[in-house]
Amino acid sequence: MNPILFDMGIIRIYWYSVFIFLAILIGGSIVLREAKKFNIPENFMLNLFFWIIPVSLIGARIYYVLFNWSLYANNIVSIFKVWEGGLAIHGAIIAGLIFTVAYTQKYKVNTLFILDFIVVGLIIGQAIGRWGNFFNGEAHGGMVAYETLKKFLIPDFIINGMKIGEYYYQPTFFYESLWCLLGFVVILLIRRLKYIKIGQVTCSYLIWYGFGRFFIEGLRTDSLMFGNLRAAQLVSIAMIVAGLITIIILGRGSKFNNQYNDVTNIDDVKF
Repeated sequence: MNPILFDMGIIRIYWYSVFIFLAILIGGSIVLREAKKFNIPENFMLNLFFWIIPVSLIGARIYYVLFNWSLYANNIVSIFKVWEGGLAIHGAIIAGLIFTVAYTQKYKVNTLFILDFIVVGLIIGQAIGRWGNFFNGEAHGGMVAYETLKKFLIPDFIINGMKIGEYYYQPTFFYESLWCLLGFVVILLIRRLKYIKIGQVTCSYLIWYGFGRFFIEGLRTDSLMFGNLRAAQLVSIAMIVAGLITIIILGRGSKFNNQYNDVTNIDDVKF
């Protein structure tokens, strides 16, 4: 696949950048819409976006560079060529989480409640952003027979795009995109449950994405490694465990307390 959408000489627009932009735009719009339902000041959320987007992108890049330092040690300038690919979603999640905690604590707002908004936009953003990997010819699995891909009912344009050189490869980016899209629907249904508590939407995201990414990562050939282990699988396990423990803790007590859908159970956001 050609990674460049438009080449105007001095200016090049990469497919990767386009999909990252769409992921942020669509995901952010969904977050704002949910926040509005609970009368969270729009300026509060916009200011959060103003900072969390660059912080998360920087975190995603730093995470990727650290695990691939040998590729950048002798070419520091290439670290800044984000449009060529090389963002790790786990780095973005970690950086975004740290900033969100600091931001919500500053304004004395329930962190878990804001995270419940964010994860819905995040997971659909991940589903969209993965397509940038397709055009960059990255985040794929090992070699596979053409007939196997056809058997999985994978669209022809994806199969053709996964022919790199003379061989076909597993479109793991596609698997993850579908998993995130399905997760988006699941989380939308979960947050409509009558007795869902604040924080349990976030836990659902951690469990869902962690579970899917663990198995999909096992198919990839470009995994970031921590010793002999795949870093993404370690983080995925941590996400699942954290999600399960937290969802159990939050579920204690009366089912009528701290309900997510209780529009009166909102902090007075002074921004």
